[in-house]
Amino acid sequence: MKILLGSGSPRRKELLLSLGFEFDVVPIDCEEIYPEKLPIPEVAAFLSTLKANAFRSLKEDEVLITADTIVAIQNEILGKPKDEGEAKEMLRKLSGQTHEVYTAFTLKTLKKTFSRTDVASVKLAEISEEEIDFYVKNYAPFDKAGSYGIQEWLGMAKIQQIIGSYYTIMGLPTHLLYTALKDFENA
Repeated sequence: MKILLGSGSPRRKELLLSLGFEFDVVPIDCEEIYPEKLPIPEVAAFLSTLKANAFRSLKEDEVLITADTIVAIQNEILGKPKDEGEAKEMLRKLSGQTHEVYTAFTLKTLKKTFSRTDVASVKLAEISEEEIDFYVKNYAPFDKAGSYGIQEWLGMAKIQQIIGSYYTIMGLPTHLLYTALKDFENA
C-alpha cells in the first residue's frame, strides 16, 4: 500500500519519516472551516476529515493521511495566527495557563475513512512581553496552532508540564498513527 501525506507541515513529514514509513507528500487545497457549534474535542477530527475528503486523486492501492491540530484554552480555539499582533495575543492568553492541544489524523482509502483524535494538556510558565517579542520575531510561529511549536524555544524554555504525548502537541499522535497504519496495511 502506498502512503500519501496530505500535509505541508515539515514537522509531520519528519515524524512520519521517523516512524519508518515511506510516503509521498501531496498538496491539498481546502478551506479549514468548521461549524461554530461543534464541540472543541471534535474540531481537529472534523478538519482532518475535511482535508481528506478534499483530495480527489486517491487510487486503489493508496492510503491518504491528513491531520489537524488545534489549541484550546478556556473554551476558545486558538488557530494559526494571521499576523504578528494575533500571535502575540495568543501567547499572552497562554502565558501562565494550562491549555489543551488536540491533534487528529484521518486515514482514507477508496473503501474506508478512519479518524482518531488525541489530546494533551500543557502548562506554560509566565511569558514576559520581551520573551513574547523574542519568540515571535525569531521563530515566526504563523503556521502553528496557538502560535507556538513545542520543539522550539518556547517549548524548551516555558513548558512546565505535559500530560499526554509530546508528538500530539508537535502535530501528529505518532503512537496512534503507527498502530492505525499497521492495521490498514494488514486489512
